[in-house]
Amino acid sequence: MVFKIESHNHPSFIEPFQGAATGSGGILRDIFTMGARPFAILDSLHFGHLNDARNRYTMRGVVSGISFYGNCIGVPTVGGQTHFADCYAKNPLVNVMCAGLARRDKVFLGAASDPGNLVIYAGSRTGRDGLHGATMASAAFDESSEERRPTVQVGDPFAEKLVMEACLELMDRRLIMGIQDMGAAGLTCSTSEMAARGGSGIRIDLARVPKRVANLTPYEMMLSESQERMLLVTEARRKSDVLEVFARWGVKAAVVGVVTDTGRLVVDSDEQTVADIPLGLLIDDYPRCERPIARPPTRQQDASTPDLDLDLNEALEALVASPDQCDKRWIFEQYDHLIGTNTVLGPGADAALMRIKGTRKGIAMTLDGNGAKTSLDPYQGGLSAVAEAFSNVSCVGARPLAVTNCLNFGNPEDPAVMWQFAEAVRGIKDACEFLNTPVTGGNVSFYNETLGENIYPTPVIGMVGLHDDVRKAVTSKFKRSGDVILLIGKTIPLAEGLSGRALPVDLGAVKRVSDTVLELSGMGLLQSIHDCSDGGVAMAFLECCFGRLADVMAGARLRIPEAADPIAWLFGESVGRMIVSIRSEDASSVTQLLERREQEHHVLGEVRGDSLRIEQGSISLARVDGKHLKQLWTSGLEKSIT
Repeated sequence: MVFKIESHNHPSFIEPFQGAATGSGGILRDIFTMGARPFAILDSLHFGHLNDARNRYTMRGVVSGISFYGNCIGVPTVGGQTHFADCYAKNPLVNVMCAGLARRDKVFLGAASDPGNLVIYAGSRTGRDGLHGATMASAAFDESSEERRPTVQVGDPFAEKLVMEACLELMDRRLIMGIQDMGAAGLTCSTSEMAARGGSGIRIDLARVPKRVANLTPYEMMLSESQERMLLVTEARRKSDVLEVFARWGVKAAVVGVVTDTGRLVVDSDEQTVADIPLGLLIDDYPRCERPIARPPTRQQDASTPDLDLDLNEALEALVASPDQCDKRWIFEQYDHLIGTNTVLGPGADAALMRIKGTRKGIAMTLDGNGAKTSLDPYQGGLSAVAEAFSNVSCVGARPLAVTNCLNFGNPEDPAVMWQFAEAVRGIKDACEFLNTPVTGGNVSFYNETLGENIYPTPVIGMVGLHDDVRKAVTSKFKRSGDVILLIGKTIPLAEGLSGRALPVDLGAVKRVSDTVLELSGMGLLQSIHDCSDGGVAMAFLECCFGRLADVMAGARLRIPEAADPIAWLFGESVGRMIVSIRSEDASSVTQLLERREQEHHVLGEVRGDSLRIEQGSISLARVDGKHLKQLWTSGLEKSIT
């Protein structure tokens, strides 16, 4: 499996549609250049609150751009997350993850080796679009940000589809030796990075590069970020075969250079050498700096329990209708999440699940991160993002395997931001080492700052897992009347979050709960399963009742422990808890297994009727019409965006 995540934050604010579309195109190229056919996309989106017209415009454009590119090229968008906060209003986050499958013996790397091999340019012609795109992505925004619109690239998914198919054929036939897409900084990065990886050098002639416009300077050609372009290395004897494949697919291709043994990047133009530079200076021997790190003043913490005088019925209605917690159907229905016929579980599930054709196995994938929590304590935020992703993958019955990450932070020249970054990375490191999920790669996005205001520190974790038999996949929807509902894991009261402290993450408890539900799932004892995260037990319980179909609703009774504070217990967001439902006849065997494992659990109630009842002892705390709540949940985002 090949998977990675990238950000296109700044471009998506300046030009939402093309910024998001080209972000999708770039991550797709990263996958198929490894010899893997992309088969799934996920996105993590963060916007300002939707009561502002500009935020609504940004969100519409971003969602349209992602759906346009994925739908046109034929790769399903199968999951992700969407959050809203004021700090993202002028600096939205658009993180896109892609995954693909490759034969283990046909994985390709971006290396240019063996002097005398030819360097081939393939794909769209070079223009001036995207100039200084990489520079723009590494600078804070100010009042003149929208003047940078020309630095946003323009994508063509139909051209990328042809490039992808041609490249996959070349790799399958082993006609090339190295390949890399022209992403940030275009030809400059692709030539120098490929030569450095191969321990060689490259000499290219810009006169041979296909151009979209006349009078391009060497500077513009080397830094252009025109989309859908690839750089390949092949043996001289394979030249005609490679060019024939590209011609058959209708892809422009030309030999533009040669691999050398000089350890230098040499650029010729009009029979003159316009650049000659050691690769080491570009790749490894660049100037390094140690950014100052300083912890900001500690926030005032209140150890007392806040007085939460809430009407529970009103609180539930407000929760399900809020943009953060409501159904994201308005977004994911714009995505074709079934194309390719591999999607077992798509948008709305704890994790997406894709089958591997010809087997019973499947790949589970999720994206998780919460900037608001990370702003309280970056270390705990890093732990929490990994733990949440680990739980989500386990929920669909898959064994978590590995992680990619997109680290979105403010201005690194601010010592407090560097402290946030260092602490979040430490948290991710500790969580991944404990949970045995290696980090295979990722992306860092700094300078997410506008007019001096930084975004929340927002590490986003993409996790993948392996499912042994997708026929046994379990969903979050309560299935039948009479089923028993259990909460597995320990609840920490909400008060800790309200007092300005991050909820501590117990990685051992997260691992034990995940192992437990994987065992129960493998034994076929679970009717449904759903993790508790944002909104706590209350929101997870309601989502289990709602399901995904617009006209389906399961009623249920929820019983709160008699000694608990109802509000703190219902809405606490401690990590590593799951709500499961089981057949009543299996209750005894499941309880025995939980007790044998010394796994903390609580009998929440049972599936019954079509209303939602919340009780504590003999007291009825709430009784809500389920269909009314579900209508608020399904319409919340659409009402906010229109």
